[in-house]
Amino acid sequence: MKKLAATIFFESVGLMLLGLILVMSASSTYSEFKFDSVYHLFNSHLFKVILGFVFMGIFCVIPYEIYKEYSKPVVIFIVFILLLTLIIAPSYKGAGRWIDLGFIAFQPADAAKLILIIHLAALIESKRHLINDFKNGFIYLFFWVMIICGLILIQPNISNAVLLAFISIVLLYVGGAKFTHIVTSSAACFFAGGIGAMIFSHSRERILSFLNNLSSGGDLNIQVKQALLGLGSGGIFGVGIGHSRQSNLFLPEAYGDFIFAVMGEELGFIGAVFVITTYLVLFIAGVIIAKRTADRFGQLLAFGISFSIILYAFINAAVSTGLFPTTGLPLPFISYGGTSLIFLCISIGILINIAISNSKEKRMDEVVLTSSYRVAMDSQNERE
Repeated sequence: MKKLAATIFFESVGLMLLGLILVMSASSTYSEFKFDSVYHLFNSHLFKVILGFVFMGIFCVIPYEIYKEYSKPVVIFIVFILLLTLIIAPSYKGAGRWIDLGFIAFQPADAAKLILIIHLAALIESKRHLINDFKNGFIYLFFWVMIICGLILIQPNISNAVLLAFISIVLLYVGGAKFTHIVTSSAACFFAGGIGAMIFSHSRERILSFLNNLSSGGDLNIQVKQALLGLGSGGIFGVGIGHSRQSNLFLPEAYGDFIFAVMGEELGFIGAVFVITTYLVLFIAGVIIAKRTADRFGQLLAFGISFSIILYAFINAAVSTGLFPTTGLPLPFISYGGTSLIFLCISIGILINIAISNSKEKRMDEVVLTSSYRVAMDSQNERE
């Protein structure tokens, strides 16, 4: 398991270092234009990467079993924070998602994602004998999914709410919930997400524009159009780091949600495939850790974290290539960001701790078995 922990660590660190390079390249023109400093956004991102490293190191050494004991008060606390966000968060682009802490803007939805995964893993373990009972087991677990995803939905933050609901449903299915219950809850989430997407104008326009393009070949929105131009101009090997044309104010959010397009332009098809493969390797390593973990809570937590990372990565890539409507979701570890990156690092720290802890337990079991074998052999020799 130590090798898997090392794989997880180096994969995530490698992606963050690549993110630093790409953020510098993608944000320099905008930083100079907006803040009169080429390094303004890069310096901000660098601070968050360093902070993320610190949190990763801290959570690497905290025993993951502790989260099970405190999951309920923490999930209640994040519900309170999400409610508070609806009241005090300033509106930005039609949504109130951020709480400004001064030194960093905090997006509670990023924390809620990890906290909900932890709480569901704890509940599935504690109610494993009742999870097939809809009234006494499943609905109690799904209640927390509805509350948290509902509060994120009405910020409005449609994409994060829908993806978090999907991650939760997959986690419940892996945890042993009945397929009929999964189908029913999925239909309810799909219906609620669809209603929310149609109520709010920005999401409605994105979805209708996407559907119009699919059905009649209508014009793509400006971000996707420029992203595709960037990806196409990158070719097989790319134009080289720092030579992206789309980052020169042609592609909006080039350093954030659409950094995959800048990466494809500068690193080419081979570079983009390599990065996607890195996410896939990280996911496979996480699944193997989950499979080898002794306790149910650790298994579900490791799987939930790994699945959420690869899902967000592939959704971001799909948006940049025009396969999905524009969502505003970052590319994990690479996009410019604050709380998203920090909570990703915390998640990786937890995943590494799960791997290391179970490696230690396995080694201790081997020592106990060896000692027992020696005692048995000594007793047999004495009798002889």
